Parts: sequence; structure tokens; C-alpha cells
Amino acid sequence: MLSRNYKEKTIEWTLFSVSVLTVVVLLLICLFLFRDGLLLFKDTSLMDFLTGKFWYPTSINRQFGLLPLFFGSIIVTAGAIIFAVPLGVAAAIYISEIADPRIADFLKPFIEILAGIPSVVFGFFGLVVLVPIIQDSFNLPTGQTALTGSIMLGIMALPTIITISEDAISSVPGTLEQGSLALGATKWQTIYKVIVPAALSGISAAVMLGIGRAIGETMTLMMVTGNTAVIPSFPGGFLASVRTMTATIALEMGEVPQGSTHFHALFAVGSVLFIITFLINLIADSIKKRYRFKVD
Repeated sequence: MLSRNYKEKTIEWTLFSVSVLTVVVLLLICLFLFRDGLLLFKDTSLMDFLTGKFWYPTSINRQFGLLPLFFGSIIVTAGAIIFAVPLGVAAAIYISEIADPRIADFLKPFIEILAGIPSVVFGFFGLVVLVPIIQDSFNLPTGQTALTGSIMLGIMALPTIITISEDAISSVPGTLEQGSLALGATKWQTIYKVIVPAALSGISAAVMLGIGRAIGETMTLMMVTGNTAVIPSFPGGFLASVRTMTATIALEMGEVPQGSTHFHALFAVGSVLFIITFLINLIADSIKKRYRFKVD
């Protein structure tokens, strides 16, 4: 008995130590990121950075305006969600409620494989296949546009949205569906008037996590969006080249002198991106908790 208690205590302390280590590593990352990011504001004001319309880090009159990068990320992410959410939710409904169990079991592994494909492979596919299609379809000088990035990000976000939405739909109590059918509702009426509203919190969490997946993507966007740091218009900006926050960090960090104002500006961009992603994950976690509470 003593040996068993010792083993249990050892396992508990090991798991606790790993959890504490994870928190410490996260805090160190935050400290490292924000420390270098805040040094930017010795030379540039916070308002100039947050509201600046130009990103000219290497010109004589250097300007470190966040808005072109921020809106580039927003328009690409918004396009991805517009593309991915209807397809993802429809696929989740089909797998959970309509498809034969054998077909559903056949489709799920392919969705998981899609989630495991490296970003650079998606980027290469978009560059070789999708970019020429967009260029020819809209008669553009280049197919490296926000629309191309949105489609590729939408494809990459689909596995997250489908998987979590399908789990949410499958978790709806069967008594709700049986009661709806017993009252004379058709299968389709039951799906869109009973099952989907009951699973809405879980579907919303899936969408939020899909946004988090999209807004943090780097390699694919570097390859297919053109990387032009201008504030995009709406909706015409979808057919123009844009640059995102993540792509800017990846493109410029390798060439910037360490400790320079440009170096600290990239860390400031990373800090903003970290805060946005953190808030998205907090919202998603809050929605998931509310969803679990309703199901219970």
C-alpha cells in the first residue's frame, strides 16, 4: 500500500511539475516578446505605431505603421472564414446526421490528414495551381492576392471547424431529435431548427478556433498573397496584394540588425499578434465552457 501511494504521489508531482513548467515557459516567452517590443516606443510613439498607414522600415524617413499589416491580416482571415465556415458546418452536419456510418468513418481520416499537411505544401499548391487560376479568372497582373490567401487559409481551417462542429452536433441529446421527429418535423427541419441551434455554442467555438488557426498562419501567406504593405480596400482589396503581420515578421526578421528600431518594431508586431491570438483563444474557451455546461 505504501509503495502504491508513493507511486501515485510521484505521478501527481510529475504532472504538476510539467504543468508549472509549461506556465513558466509561456511567461518567459511573453517576457521576451514584450520586452523587445516595448523598446520600439523609445523612438516611435505608440499612437504612430498603432495608427500609422505606412510600413517603410528601411527608407530614410522610416515609418512603422501597423495598419497595413493589421488590415492585411484581417481581410485575409475574414475571407477565409467566409469561405470555410459554411463548408465546414455543412460537412459536419453531413458527417454527423446524414452520412451512412461507413461513409462517415471513411471521411474522418481524410479530414485528419488534411490537418496534418505542412503549411509549405499548401503554399506550394496555392502558388502553382490557385494563383494562375485567380489571375486568369479576374484578368489580374498577378494572382498573388488576398483572395488567394483567403481560399488557402479557408482550406487549412476546414479540419478544425469540421472536427469541433461535428463533435458539438454529435453531443446534442438524442431526445431532442426524437422529440422533434415525433412532433411531425422532417429530418431537415429537425437539423436546422433543433440540432444546429442546440449545438450553436460548440459551432461558434469551432469558428473562433478556426480564426485563431488562420490569423497565425505564416508560410502559406508569404507564398500566395504578394506581400505588398498597403491598406487594402473593401471589397476590392480581395483582388489586390496584401501583407500580413505574420508574413512581415518572417520576411524581415532574418535581415534586420539585432537591437535596431526595425528589430524592435517586428517584436512589437509580434506582441500585437500574440494579444489578438490570446484573446481569440480566450473567447473560444469561454464559448466551449458554456457549451459543455448546456449539454450537461
